[in-house]
Amino acid sequence: MFPRESVKKKFQTFETVAPGGATKSGAKVDLLAFGAHPDDVEIAMGGTILSLQAQGAKVVVCHLTDGEPTPYGDHKTRLKEAERAARILKLDDYLILPLKNRELQDTLPGRKKVAEVMRKYRPAMVFAPYWVDAHPDHWGGSELVQAARFWAKLVKTDMRYDPWYPPKFYYHLCSHLRPNVQPSFIVDTSDHHEQKLRAVACYESQFIKKPGSRALEFINVANRYFGSMIGTQMGEPFFSKENLGVKDPRSFI
Repeated sequence: MFPRESVKKKFQTFETVAPGGATKSGAKVDLLAFGAHPDDVEIAMGGTILSLQAQGAKVVVCHLTDGEPTPYGDHKTRLKEAERAARILKLDDYLILPLKNRELQDTLPGRKKVAEVMRKYRPAMVFAPYWVDAHPDHWGGSELVQAARFWAKLVKTDMRYDPWYPPKFYYHLCSHLRPNVQPSFIVDTSDHHEQKLRAVACYESQFIKKPGSRALEFINVANRYFGSMIGTQMGEPFFSKENLGVKDPRSFI
């Protein structure tokens, strides 16, 4: 567990993007995003998180591992970087699970840990890593989170907290491939892109101190590309294995 008291915010009420409202549906938070490593969620959907926060949504991020070892990082450094990024993203809460970097898979002990996070926070929406990736931790984490969603609703178990089945489940893109993908939907993040980049830049051990790193440049280009697909300056892509429905097609951009 990662110390997070300094970034917690107390809300009596909050606006929700979940159909029916969080209080009516039983959800405690609007969005719970999982990443294999600290920096994955910030890269994939930092702008979306900031956009939802601006609308009053309640957001929690869970890093499945501490991301170490890496060439220019260490455990304490990554914890400090994650805390700084959480402050910039204005997260309501965040945590780092004690799962092992480079060995992330859908194991039964890991599934239980992730399911307990879902049961604790009772999210209306869960975001997991995209399931196609060169990095084994990314597709391993994707499978783990997907399986944990099912486990989170189980009764007659020794898992902590009450059962909960997150009603919406989506995938974010932070890939070590150059995938040719067709997103299910793209979020306009134009108003929050610069602040997102500041959050990503908190991970100096991964992107700033690394010689020759062009990560921030590539993130900027990718978000500009996906924004161009919906006629905006910036955008972040998301994926669903299920069909998506709307009540009013006029709500599309």
